[in-house]
Amino acid sequence: MSDTSLDMTQTDKAALPRLNGEGEVSDYFALLKPRVMSLVIFTAMVGLVTAPGHIHPFIGAIAILAIAVGAGASGALNMWYDADIDAVMKRTQSRPIPAGKILDTDALAFGLVLSAGAVFVLGVLVNWFAGALLAFTIFFYTVVYTMWLKRSTPHNIVIGGASGAFPPMIGWAAVTGGIDLMSISLFLIIFLWTPPHFWALSLYRSGDYQRANIPMLPVVAGIGETRRQIWFYTLALVPVTFAPALLGAAGLLYTLTAVVMNAIFMWFAWKIYAAKSDSALGQAPQKLFKFSILYLFVMFSALLAEWALGLSKFSGVGV
Repeated sequence: MSDTSLDMTQTDKAALPRLNGEGEVSDYFALLKPRVMSLVIFTAMVGLVTAPGHIHPFIGAIAILAIAVGAGASGALNMWYDADIDAVMKRTQSRPIPAGKILDTDALAFGLVLSAGAVFVLGVLVNWFAGALLAFTIFFYTVVYTMWLKRSTPHNIVIGGASGAFPPMIGWAAVTGGIDLMSISLFLIIFLWTPPHFWALSLYRSGDYQRANIPMLPVVAGIGETRRQIWFYTLALVPVTFAPALLGAAGLLYTLTAVVMNAIFMWFAWKIYAAKSDSALGQAPQKLFKFSILYLFVMFSALLAEWALGLSKFSGVGV
């Protein structure tokens, strides 16, 4: 390398990514995984408003805010621990830590402070059962999933998916101070939705996971087994989605929505399962992954709509 190649103008330097860890507000916001956090906020809100009993709207808003901050804290701690693998995966290379915008130690401190603050606020201002459940969720996602399961087993998504299924239970607990069959049914819907959702993603991102040495199912067991597991978990998901109606907490609007959305979900999953060869998958995994996001949003929106229209058996928000 010649000496001239080492010379850089001020313009060249300005074009380089920041490598001093002096992150901007937007970088710290990115640590919170805002897209994931938005889904957490929404499902937690559905759990809160559909729970039996009443909670003052201001306290309810504090509960949702605390749950959102707790979810964001989990995201920050996840990015802190996974900075090494994020750096080698195309999907995650632009995250704040591998991009050099935030130091890993700063991300760790940021996540810990937010975690403690969210749990404390939820416990003191709402109730300690909900606060304890939020603390367990943060621990489960950070320690059980991120630090242990993600790098050690192809069942990482199956078991680790529980962390993403807890928010509606926390919202429910904010009102009731506990859990029951209805809140468990909301948990199970997200829990069983998670494997086909993420395995669809992993089918067309398997190269990323292989480079990062993450034992996702397509990498460890192959595409064929992943296709079968997506179908089997879809078949397990469908009947569980009708549990809210069977428990008397959801009505006709939700039931009809579940029928339509499940039919479409099963169609996309079947297209993956029934492909005559791995090379014949085409865009099926991408279509299932994208639809699965809409699926969960619409299913929980139906519960929210029944509450808003006064069709719900329960109403958790009120003075």
